[in-house]
Amino acid sequence: MNVNAILTITMTSLALVLTSGCAVVRDQQSVGDYVDDSALTARVKGKFAEDKAVSAMAISVETFNGVVQLSGAAKSNEERSQAEALASKTSGVKSVRNAIMVRPLGLNPGRPWRCPVHPSPC
Repeated sequence: MNVNAILTITMTSLALVLTSGCAVVRDQQSVGDYVDDSALTARVKGKFAEDKAVSAMAISVETFNGVVQLSGAAKSNEERSQAEALASKTSGVKSVRNAIMVRPLGLNPGRPWRCPVHPSPC
């Protein structure tokens, strides 16, 4: 095969893959949407990390089509509300679903509380 034939086959294959709109994850989300949602998740997590009232380690953020899902455990209702406010004020967020649980008071410090949403200690 000559170089032109290899180049033609490669370019045709690449064009088919790029124009097919192939889905990379759940519910046939396109590659571009997946990248946009990943960037949005990173921006929300960054706001959590900058805010002293919100624990970025205890709250999980997932994004699908601009809808942000918050889950995990907060120390108080104020932290839960602040996390939702920070997420909703992030540019590109269409809506926020807040499933953050507030940790019960009087926990035994020797035994970590297990969040019902995530199996690891929060």
